[in-house]
Amino acid sequence: MFANLSDRLATTFKGLRGKGRLSEADVDATVREIRTALLEADVALPVVREFCAAVKERALGVEVSGALNPAQQVIKIVHEELVTVLGGETRTLRRAKNPPTVILLAGLQGAGKTTLAGKLALQLKGEGHTPLLVAADLQRPNAVDQLTVIAGQAGVAIFAPEPGNGVGNPVEVTRQAKQYAEQKLHDYVIVDTAGRLSIDAELMQQLRDVRDAAQPDDTLLVIDAMIGQDAVRTAEEFLSGVGFDGVVLTKLDGDARGGAALSVKGVTGRPIMFASVGEKLTDFEVFHPDRMASRILDMGDMLTLIEQAEKAFDAQETERMAAKMSKGEDFTLDDFLKQMQSIKKMGSLGKIMGMLPGMGDMKAQLDQIDDRDIDRIAAIIQSMTPAERHDVKVLNGSRRARIAKGAGVTVTEVNGLVDRFVQAQKMMKQMGKGGGMPGMPGMPGFGGGSKKSKGKSSAPKAKKGRSGNPAKRAIEESGAPVGGGTGSMLGIGGDTPVFDPADLELPPELKNLLG
Repeated sequence: MFANLSDRLATTFKGLRGKGRLSEADVDATVREIRTALLEADVALPVVREFCAAVKERALGVEVSGALNPAQQVIKIVHEELVTVLGGETRTLRRAKNPPTVILLAGLQGAGKTTLAGKLALQLKGEGHTPLLVAADLQRPNAVDQLTVIAGQAGVAIFAPEPGNGVGNPVEVTRQAKQYAEQKLHDYVIVDTAGRLSIDAELMQQLRDVRDAAQPDDTLLVIDAMIGQDAVRTAEEFLSGVGFDGVVLTKLDGDARGGAALSVKGVTGRPIMFASVGEKLTDFEVFHPDRMASRILDMGDMLTLIEQAEKAFDAQETERMAAKMSKGEDFTLDDFLKQMQSIKKMGSLGKIMGMLPGMGDMKAQLDQIDDRDIDRIAAIIQSMTPAERHDVKVLNGSRRARIAKGAGVTVTEVNGLVDRFVQAQKMMKQMGKGGGMPGMPGMPGFGGGSKKSKGKSSAPKAKKGRSGNPAKRAIEESGAPVGGGTGSMLGIGGDTPVFDPADLELPPELKNLLG
């Protein structure tokens, strides 16, 4: 969503590099470019004015004039002001002193309230709670049926005494739901209310009645991030008509310009609490203003990446792999398949790699990554016998032809997987001997990609200048072509860029998880 804004800001900051001191004219030009970038991102004008005024005041102050690197100091100022615009601190749900905690969802029809209710319930369930979904949207056709299906997918309870489709009283359903939750010991109640295609008096009155019956600990306004400034106007109407405590942005994975996310806190004074970043029930995140600001400025989001890795990787399996490598045992295709499946649980590979610092210049390459490559690799490995997975040396021509036929791929693709897996085995052995974090050859984002000729020096050839982008610099130093490579994920599929975050300075926690 913030791709265009990120590109514009990156271009603006490039003009500051190499300057030993920033003049007032430099600051004015930079702030002017930032203002244009924010307006093009559909950010509300009052928010843009306040943001640019704050940046200019601080950039002309002592903190920049006395800095050793004023360009970096300006970027730091912009980052801090972005954090402020996005809400400052992370806001979490309030807990009721006496359970259940009631959460009321409000918003226009089509904003994604019903799906969002399931996503929030699934997250709370993962945290050890027992949420109850309440079908209080009795107006929209099949809304109750949809919430029932979503509750089943999330594995949570639902309270739906009325069939909906215009039948039933949402206020009475809400009252009964609270009593039901107390009897069944549910500690969270999530009330899905009806929306309208536009704001009207009937909608507001019904919401007020449901709110009074629910007495919610938090009222969350669900906003479609794709509608831009209309989202801010909708928030203002709901704030004056019903009131709410926080905002949930849906469809944040879309291609809108991001103005809603950057405007809603400044206009309404209410923080963004959650973000829906995909269609799956698991595509749901707590909104962290500092992390989102880092993403916008192409600084990466390592904390979110680590959190996702901790959820996806089994701790016992990780310890088993570490012990296996420390003993010098072989890394088998079964081990590799388990790691690949864990990585897949983290989400799209392009999205994962996009959370690494300095990947803004590689958006085109990241877009080329095909997540279906993991499925092809799994099909090839699962077409092998246990003995073949344990020792790839037994794979002769006839065995490879049989595997290719069973997996629905070509023999060339099987050969590519086997050849590059042998390289991965060698790297894992080096890691077991203390050789550092290896890459996974040919897998986008996990290194490798080309064999080095024997007898030739592995040191990178001297080049004129070094890229300031850490990811691009890693490619330059590895000798791989910048902007793309010939290897796809372990030789499967079409051309996919090859780069190695092993050269990046990743946190130890992420290194351990990926190991």
